[in-house]
Amino acid sequence: MLMVGMLALLSSCAAGFWSQSYSQREASSVVDYLYPKGEPVVPDMVTHLTLPVKVGIAFAPEGGRGSVLSEEKKLELLGQVKTVFEKYPYIQKIDVIPSSYLRPGGGFENLSQIGRMFGVDVVAMVSYDQIQFDDPNALSFLYWSIAGAYVIKGDQHDTQTMVDTSVFDINSRKLLFRAPGVSAIKGTATAVAYHEVAREARSKGYEDAVQQMIPNLEKELAAFKERIKQDESVQIHHSEGYHGGGSFSWLALLMVALTGLTLLSRRQQSA
Repeated sequence: MLMVGMLALLSSCAAGFWSQSYSQREASSVVDYLYPKGEPVVPDMVTHLTLPVKVGIAFAPEGGRGSVLSEEKKLELLGQVKTVFEKYPYIQKIDVIPSSYLRPGGGFENLSQIGRMFGVDVVAMVSYDQIQFDDPNALSFLYWSIAGAYVIKGDQHDTQTMVDTSVFDINSRKLLFRAPGVSAIKGTATAVAYHEVAREARSKGYEDAVQQMIPNLEKELAAFKERIKQDESVQIHHSEGYHGGGSFSWLALLMVALTGLTLLSRRQQSA
Protein backbone atom coordinates (compact mmCIF):
# COMPACT_ATOMS: atom_id res chain seq x y z
CA MET A 1 0.00 0.00 0.00
CA LEU A 2 2.87 2.34 0.74
CA MET A 3 4.20 1.75 -2.76
CA VAL A 4 0.79 2.54 -4.26
CA GLY A 5 0.50 5.71 -2.19
CA MET A 6 3.94 6.89 -3.22
CA LEU A 7 3.14 6.24 -6.88
CA ALA A 8 -0.11 8.19 -6.59
CA LEU A 9 1.62 11.10 -4.88
CA LEU A 10 4.41 11.05 -7.43
CA SER A 11 1.93 11.04 -10.31
CA SER A 12 -0.11 13.92 -8.91
CA CYS A 13 2.96 16.03 -8.18
CA ALA A 14 4.45 15.24 -11.56
CA ALA A 15 1.22 16.13 -13.35
CA GLY A 16 1.18 19.57 -11.76
CA PHE A 17 4.86 20.07 -12.46
CA TRP A 18 4.65 19.00 -16.08
CA SER A 19 1.64 21.21 -16.83
CA GLN A 20 3.80 24.27 -16.33
CA SER A 21 7.05 23.09 -17.90
CA TYR A 22 6.43 21.82 -21.42
CA SER A 23 4.59 22.63 -24.62
CA GLN A 24 3.97 19.04 -25.67
CA ARG A 25 4.50 15.68 -24.02
CA GLU A 26 3.56 12.15 -25.05
CA ALA A 27 4.33 8.89 -23.34
CA SER A 28 3.55 5.21 -23.07
CA SER A 29 4.29 3.25 -19.92
CA VAL A 30 5.03 -0.43 -19.36
CA VAL A 31 4.17 0.09 -15.69
CA ASP A 32 0.70 1.45 -16.52
CA TYR A 33 0.07 -1.32 -19.03
CA LEU A 34 1.24 -4.33 -17.02
CA TYR A 35 0.38 -3.08 -13.53
CA PRO A 36 -2.86 -1.06 -13.86
CA LYS A 37 -3.52 -1.34 -10.12
CA GLY A 38 -0.31 0.53 -9.41
CA GLU A 39 1.90 -1.96 -7.57
CA PRO A 40 4.28 -4.22 -9.51
CA VAL A 41 4.23 -7.71 -8.05
CA VAL A 42 7.15 -9.94 -9.01
CA PRO A 43 6.09 -13.60 -8.71
CA ASP A 44 8.45 -15.92 -6.87
CA MET A 45 8.68 -18.71 -9.42
CA VAL A 46 11.19 -20.31 -11.73
CA THR A 47 11.24 -19.06 -15.31
CA HIS A 48 11.40 -21.84 -17.90
CA LEU A 49 12.75 -20.78 -21.29
CA THR A 50 12.52 -23.25 -24.16
CA LEU A 51 15.12 -22.76 -26.87
CA PRO A 52 14.84 -21.57 -29.53
CA VAL A 53 12.77 -18.75 -28.02
CA LYS A 54 9.79 -17.18 -29.78
CA VAL A 55 9.75 -13.43 -29.26
CA GLY A 56 7.14 -10.73 -29.79
CA ILE A 57 7.93 -7.00 -29.98
CA ALA A 58 5.37 -4.28 -29.29
CA PHE A 59 4.95 -0.71 -28.13
CA ALA A 60 3.26 -0.24 -24.77
CA PRO A 61 -0.11 1.49 -25.33
CA GLU A 62 -0.51 5.19 -24.59
CA GLY A 63 -3.38 4.71 -22.16
CA GLY A 64 -5.82 6.98 -23.97
CA ARG A 65 -3.56 10.04 -24.03
CA GLY A 66 -2.99 9.77 -27.78
CA SER A 67 0.27 10.16 -29.65
CA VAL A 68 1.71 11.86 -32.70
CA LEU A 69 3.84 8.73 -33.10
CA SER A 70 1.92 7.04 -35.92
CA GLU A 71 1.41 3.31 -36.21
CA GLU A 72 3.53 3.33 -39.36
CA LYS A 73 6.38 4.97 -37.45
CA LYS A 74 5.99 2.53 -34.57
CA LEU A 75 6.27 -0.45 -36.90
CA GLU A 76 9.33 1.09 -38.52
CA LEU A 77 11.05 1.55 -35.14
CA LEU A 78 10.05 -1.94 -33.99
CA GLY A 79 11.61 -3.30 -37.17
CA GLN A 80 14.92 -1.79 -36.09
CA VAL A 81 14.62 -3.46 -32.69
CA LYS A 82 13.74 -6.75 -34.41
CA THR A 83 17.07 -6.81 -36.25
CA VAL A 84 18.88 -6.97 -32.89
CA PHE A 85 17.11 -10.20 -31.91
CA GLU A 86 17.56 -11.77 -35.35
CA LYS A 87 21.31 -12.04 -34.80
CA TYR A 88 20.98 -14.77 -32.18
CA PRO A 89 20.58 -18.44 -33.18
CA TYR A 90 18.71 -19.30 -29.97
CA ILE A 91 15.78 -17.10 -31.09
CA GLN A 92 13.44 -18.94 -33.45
CA LYS A 93 11.24 -16.07 -34.58
CA ILE A 94 10.49 -12.42 -33.84
CA ASP A 95 6.99 -11.11 -34.48
CA VAL A 96 6.21 -7.39 -34.59
CA ILE A 97 2.85 -6.95 -32.82
CA PRO A 98 0.61 -4.07 -33.98
CA SER A 99 -0.67 -1.65 -31.34
CA SER A 100 -4.30 -2.66 -31.93
CA TYR A 101 -3.70 -5.92 -30.06
CA LEU A 102 -2.62 -4.18 -26.85
CA ARG A 103 -5.34 -2.89 -24.54
CA PRO A 104 -4.47 0.07 -22.25
CA GLY A 105 -4.22 -1.27 -18.70
CA GLY A 106 -4.66 -4.81 -20.04
CA GLY A 107 -1.97 -6.24 -17.77
CA PHE A 108 -0.45 -9.68 -18.07
CA GLU A 109 -3.87 -11.09 -18.98
CA ASN A 110 -3.77 -9.13 -22.23
CA LEU A 111 -0.11 -10.07 -22.70
CA SER A 112 -0.97 -13.76 -22.28
CA GLN A 113 -3.69 -13.43 -24.94
CA ILE A 114 -1.13 -11.91 -27.30
CA GLY A 115 1.29 -14.72 -26.51
CA ARG A 116 -1.27 -17.35 -27.47
CA MET A 117 -2.42 -15.45 -30.56
CA PHE A 118 1.07 -14.92 -31.97
CA GLY A 119 2.65 -18.07 -30.52
CA VAL A 120 5.37 -16.24 -28.58
CA ASP A 121 6.88 -16.99 -25.17
CA VAL A 122 8.69 -13.71 -24.52
CA VAL A 123 7.63 -10.14 -25.28
CA ALA A 124 9.88 -7.09 -25.62
CA MET A 125 7.80 -4.08 -24.59
CA VAL A 126 9.00 -0.73 -25.91
CA SER A 127 7.86 2.34 -23.97
CA TYR A 128 8.68 5.99 -24.54
CA ASP A 129 8.47 9.43 -23.01
CA GLN A 130 9.06 12.56 -25.07
CA ILE A 131 8.79 16.21 -24.12
CA GLN A 132 9.37 19.52 -25.84
CA PHE A 133 10.20 22.22 -23.34
CA ASP A 134 8.59 25.64 -23.53
CA ASP A 135 8.98 27.30 -20.12
CA PRO A 136 12.63 28.34 -19.52
CA ASN A 137 12.04 28.43 -15.75
CA ALA A 138 11.02 24.79 -15.31
CA LEU A 139 13.12 22.70 -17.64
CA SER A 140 13.04 19.13 -16.41
CA PHE A 141 10.70 16.17 -16.39
CA LEU A 142 10.38 12.89 -14.55
CA TYR A 143 10.25 9.61 -16.44
CA TRP A 144 8.87 6.60 -14.55
CA SER A 145 10.01 3.23 -15.93
CA ILE A 146 9.87 -0.37 -14.79
CA ALA A 147 13.25 0.12 -13.12
CA GLY A 148 12.65 3.48 -11.42
CA ALA A 149 12.50 7.21 -12.03
CA TYR A 150 14.74 9.44 -14.10
CA VAL A 151 14.92 13.23 -14.01
CA ILE A 152 15.90 14.69 -17.39
CA LYS A 153 16.73 18.35 -17.91
CA GLY A 154 16.64 20.53 -21.01
CA ASP A 155 16.74 24.06 -22.36
CA GLN A 156 13.87 26.01 -23.87
CA HIS A 157 12.50 24.43 -27.09
CA ASP A 158 14.68 21.31 -26.62
CA THR A 159 13.18 17.91 -27.46
CA GLN A 160 14.07 15.19 -24.96
CA THR A 161 13.17 11.58 -25.75
CA MET A 162 13.61 8.37 -23.81
CA VAL A 163 12.77 4.88 -25.07
CA ASP A 164 13.05 1.71 -23.02
CA THR A 165 12.79 -1.95 -24.02
CA SER A 166 11.70 -4.26 -21.20
CA VAL A 167 11.80 -7.99 -21.99
CA PHE A 168 9.31 -10.19 -20.10
CA ASP A 169 8.72 -13.92 -19.92
CA ILE A 170 4.94 -14.21 -20.32
CA ASN A 171 4.37 -17.33 -18.25
CA SER A 172 6.36 -16.35 -15.15
CA ARG A 173 5.67 -12.60 -15.63
CA LYS A 174 9.32 -11.96 -14.87
CA LEU A 175 11.37 -9.07 -16.21
CA LEU A 176 14.38 -10.72 -17.86
CA PHE A 177 16.31 -7.59 -18.79
CA ARG A 178 15.84 -4.06 -20.08
CA ALA A 179 17.72 -1.51 -22.19
CA PRO A 180 17.16 2.27 -22.36
CA GLY A 181 17.98 4.85 -25.00
CA VAL A 182 17.86 8.65 -24.88
CA SER A 183 17.97 11.52 -27.32
CA ALA A 184 18.36 15.28 -26.91
CA ILE A 185 17.71 17.66 -29.80
CA LYS A 186 18.55 21.30 -29.23
CA GLY A 187 15.84 23.84 -30.04
CA THR A 188 16.91 26.57 -32.47
CA ALA A 189 13.65 27.50 -34.22
CA THR A 190 12.29 31.01 -34.52
CA ALA A 191 8.70 31.68 -33.50
CA VAL A 192 7.55 31.56 -37.15
CA ALA A 193 9.11 28.17 -37.95
CA TYR A 194 8.73 26.63 -34.51
CA HIS A 195 5.80 24.26 -35.16
CA GLU A 196 7.30 22.66 -38.28
CA VAL A 197 10.74 22.31 -36.72
CA ALA A 198 9.17 20.96 -33.53
CA ARG A 199 7.32 18.26 -35.47
CA GLU A 200 10.50 17.19 -37.24
CA ALA A 201 12.38 17.18 -33.94
CA ARG A 202 9.81 14.87 -32.37
CA SER A 203 10.18 12.34 -35.19
CA LYS A 204 13.97 12.52 -35.17
CA GLY A 205 13.98 12.25 -31.38
CA TYR A 206 12.41 8.79 -31.54
CA GLU A 207 14.78 7.66 -34.27
CA ASP A 208 17.86 8.85 -32.38
CA ALA A 209 16.70 7.37 -29.07
CA VAL A 210 16.11 3.94 -30.66
CA GLN A 211 19.52 4.05 -32.33
CA GLN A 212 21.08 4.91 -28.97
CA MET A 213 19.14 2.06 -27.35
CA ILE A 214 20.18 -0.66 -29.83
CA PRO A 215 23.80 -1.05 -28.58
CA ASN A 216 22.45 -1.22 -25.02
CA LEU A 217 19.98 -3.91 -26.07
CA GLU A 218 22.73 -5.94 -27.75
CA LYS A 219 24.83 -5.63 -24.60
CA GLU A 220 21.97 -6.76 -22.37
CA LEU A 221 21.15 -9.72 -24.62
CA ALA A 222 24.76 -10.92 -24.42
CA ALA A 223 24.88 -10.35 -20.66
CA PHE A 224 21.60 -12.23 -20.15
CA LYS A 225 22.94 -15.22 -22.08
CA GLU A 226 25.87 -15.42 -19.65
CA ARG A 227 23.84 -14.58 -16.55
CA ILE A 228 21.37 -17.45 -16.92
CA LYS A 229 24.22 -19.93 -16.71
CA GLN A 230 24.43 -19.16 -12.98
CA ASP A 231 20.88 -17.93 -12.34
CA GLU A 232 18.89 -20.76 -10.73
CA SER A 233 15.64 -18.83 -11.14
CA VAL A 234 15.87 -19.31 -14.91
CA GLN A 235 15.96 -22.84 -16.34
CA ILE A 236 16.76 -23.54 -19.97
CA HIS A 237 15.11 -26.33 -21.97
CA HIS A 238 15.62 -27.36 -25.58
CA SER A 239 12.96 -28.11 -28.15
CA GLU A 240 13.18 -31.47 -29.88
CA GLY A 241 15.82 -31.26 -32.60
CA TYR A 242 17.41 -28.09 -31.24
CA HIS A 243 20.97 -28.41 -29.96
CA GLY A 244 22.17 -24.82 -29.85
CA GLY A 245 24.88 -23.05 -31.82
CA GLY A 246 27.73 -24.94 -30.18
CA SER A 247 26.33 -28.37 -31.03
CA PHE A 248 25.79 -27.36 -34.63
CA SER A 249 29.43 -26.28 -34.82
CA TRP A 250 30.63 -29.68 -33.60
CA LEU A 251 28.30 -31.39 -36.07
CA ALA A 252 29.70 -29.34 -38.93
CA LEU A 253 33.25 -30.18 -37.84
CA LEU A 254 32.38 -33.88 -37.76
CA MET A 255 30.92 -33.72 -41.28
CA VAL A 256 34.07 -32.04 -42.58
CA ALA A 257 36.23 -34.72 -40.96
CA LEU A 258 34.14 -37.57 -42.44
CA THR A 259 34.26 -35.95 -45.88
CA GLY A 260 38.03 -35.66 -45.64
CA LEU A 261 38.41 -39.31 -44.65
CA THR A 262 36.20 -40.39 -47.56
CA LEU A 263 38.28 -38.43 -50.09
CA LEU A 264 41.51 -39.79 -48.63
CA SER A 265 40.19 -43.36 -48.85
CA ARG A 266 39.21 -42.90 -52.50
CA ARG A 267 42.64 -41.52 -53.40
CA GLN A 268 44.35 -44.46 -51.73
CA GLN A 269 42.12 -46.93 -53.60
CA SER A 270 42.79 -45.26 -56.99
CA ALA A 271 46.55 -45.28 -56.31
